[in-house]
Amino acid sequence: MNTGDWLEISVHVDGEAAEAVSEVLNRYGRGGAVVEHLLSTGLGAHDDADQWAVKAYIPTGDLVTRRQIEEALWHLGQLYPIPEPVFSVLTENDWAQAWKAHYSVLRIGRRTVIVPQWQSYAPQDGEVVIVLDPGMAFGTGTHPTTQLCLVALEERISPGMSVFDVGTGSGVLAIAAAKQGARAVRAVDVDEIAVATARDNVAVNGVADVVHVAAGSWEKASGQYDLIVINILAEVICSLLEQGLADALKPGGTLIASGIIDDREAGVRAALTESGIEVVGRHVERDWVALVGLKHERKAAG
Repeated sequence: MNTGDWLEISVHVDGEAAEAVSEVLNRYGRGGAVVEHLLSTGLGAHDDADQWAVKAYIPTGDLVTRRQIEEALWHLGQLYPIPEPVFSVLTENDWAQAWKAHYSVLRIGRRTVIVPQWQSYAPQDGEVVIVLDPGMAFGTGTHPTTQLCLVALEERISPGMSVFDVGTGSGVLAIAAAKQGARAVRAVDVDEIAVATARDNVAVNGVADVVHVAAGSWEKASGQYDLIVINILAEVICSLLEQGLADALKPGGTLIASGIIDDREAGVRAALTESGIEVVGRHVERDWVALVGLKHERKAAG
């Protein structure tokens, strides 16, 4: 083993645990986490199996980070059924190729296309092309929660809107909003790596004059917005709504909430209703749900 070798950490989980595990591996892995859908194949496999491989990479000699990952996954295992991680050693070249092998041109919805930065692509008329450096932060388009948001954005965004992206990750949703005509987009994330990654991706896509990326959460809102998009775990969505996230949404404005596993949908719906937001749309991909809500208009006095 030489100093250029990398350690691949791989965890196979179901859809509900995949996002939670990716959050852990994003925190410690060099370049974030890869989330790969495992198609059910072979005898005895269930056609509706929702299995994911979540992977991250660290230098083989980084024993401290390996221990931190093991401890974090153990604690997470108290909430979700998570198997032991599998560790594999890769050379520097193998690591680089393995990283890129997980990504190719991805078409989502009617016209959104995500292109890895190292690939060339000739856009077709009407397509919204987003160039990303995948893996640096959660939200590169491969996970259903991100795809549901992108589909909902296609339906709900209008030119001239102001948009607030809470938990921006790679910046993909903020970039999509800007490229579909948003006048101003504010994107926030509590993770510093995500903030740096989002800023890089915003610059690569030529929308830095529209998208402003900042560290923090919903308290970084600047006034009220026509549209808020939030792609985080269901319990975090509920918590932010309880804290007053809906105050950052204009009356009559749209909120798109994703990252909701289906058995947590009722709780999110209740939190939206409590915040004065009526659910008017629902998008589903396997076990994941995205809800679209409208904030009630203020009633005129008298």
